[in-house]
Amino acid sequence: MDIYSETDFKDKFDDKIIEQVKKVKLIIADVDGVLTDGNIYKGGNNSSDNIELKKFSVLDGAGVALAKLLDFKIAFISGRKSYATEIRANELNITDVYNGTLNKMKPYNELKLKYNLSDENCAFIGDDIIDISLMEKVAVPIAVSNAYHLVKEKAMFTTSLCGGDGAFREAVDWIAICQGRYKEGIDLMIDSLLSK
Repeated sequence: MDIYSETDFKDKFDDKIIEQVKKVKLIIADVDGVLTDGNIYKGGNNSSDNIELKKFSVLDGAGVALAKLLDFKIAFISGRKSYATEIRANELNITDVYNGTLNKMKPYNELKLKYNLSDENCAFIGDDIIDISLMEKVAVPIAVSNAYHLVKEKAMFTTSLCGGDGAFREAVDWIAICQGRYKEGIDLMIDSLLSK
């Protein structure tokens, strides 16, 4: 399905779904498998070295920029502690980062309290079993195309792109399209780039 095709979009998403998505103000993403492809590269020259690398997509960085221009709050909740996640979040100026949090409900509740939001204002992008409890709680659960089958069953929308290959950007675009703000976001992005 092409979310950028008006015909495909109207055929796939009914008014009830669009009305739910219009209430979203906070977009939360898992990291490994959503912002990355889920692979972790480990290495070092000796037993005391512990080098870890992950691949992040610049497309998802552009998705973060677009979301911020549209005044969405962005948070990352990762079950696995990783310095690479901290580095990427810092690059993107994401301050709501929960790194190494297996129970994602606690940070989720903290975020709702911090921003005075309810479940209906939240979207979550996940890919694995650890994400299911949060997907069942938010109003707008989103799965990436490489997600585990049980996660896809919980999703209102499944991206066509895989985690680490622009799936976060696609999810942000989909939310913006549902809210009727996609063109506004693209125009703001172009204007912000031209002003640099």
